[in-house]
Amino acid sequence: MLSKTLVGAAALLAVAGSAHAEIFGKSGRFGPLQVEYKVSLPPGYSPAKAYPVVLVFTGGGQALAAAQSSIETDWQAEADKRGYIVISPAAPGGDLFFEGGDQAFPAFLEMIQKDYKVAGKIHIAGHSNGGLSAFHIAAKYPSYFSTVTGYPGLYEDIKGAPLNRLKPLCLYMHAGSLDIEWSTAMREQSDQMRADGYRIKYTLEKGQQHRLKAAEINLSNRLFDEIESCK
Repeated sequence: MLSKTLVGAAALLAVAGSAHAEIFGKSGRFGPLQVEYKVSLPPGYSPAKAYPVVLVFTGGGQALAAAQSSIETDWQAEADKRGYIVISPAAPGGDLFFEGGDQAFPAFLEMIQKDYKVAGKIHIAGHSNGGLSAFHIAAKYPSYFSTVTGYPGLYEDIKGAPLNRLKPLCLYMHAGSLDIEWSTAMREQSDQMRADGYRIKYTLEKGQQHRLKAAEINLSNRLFDEIESCK
């Protein structure tokens, strides 16, 4: 596996000393796939220090610009306050991460653990196709993760990623009340999983469509509160 940054050492030092978190681009070969991804480091970042890490999958076609937008819109401000690293990959060649793009794992996870000092286990999250990706990758490689968040997102019965692998993890689901198809499926799945002994919390976001507006409903703060509540 090869991993290379698209910014030089001087740029990385500038990020580390900045008063505000910045997002920069990296790329590498993970398994058979070349993957571009975005990384947000917290202010004052030090390679010698351990930080909690959130791996975020964007929605739609999971393009690189959307990965950056998801970090900026949903995660960056709160990650800045709480001292988190946020990483978001783009689907390689348009292969979504709950489909062929999953071949980049577990190598991508091993890169995270090698390139950064990770405090505890990784938190994995995503919205829409990214939520499906988060549950899929977590079910395939549960030992890397402590929490899974879909906003929206849920587990789908995909070959090679059995549901019961998620049972040791803390699971969180958020769906818009106006997003009838997804909110219904997620509520039904969360009810069944809770009855089966899974640690899962489902939240219906009133007045929200499929793409939840994080700033409008204080979602970013609540997402971090949830993952930090997992014991």
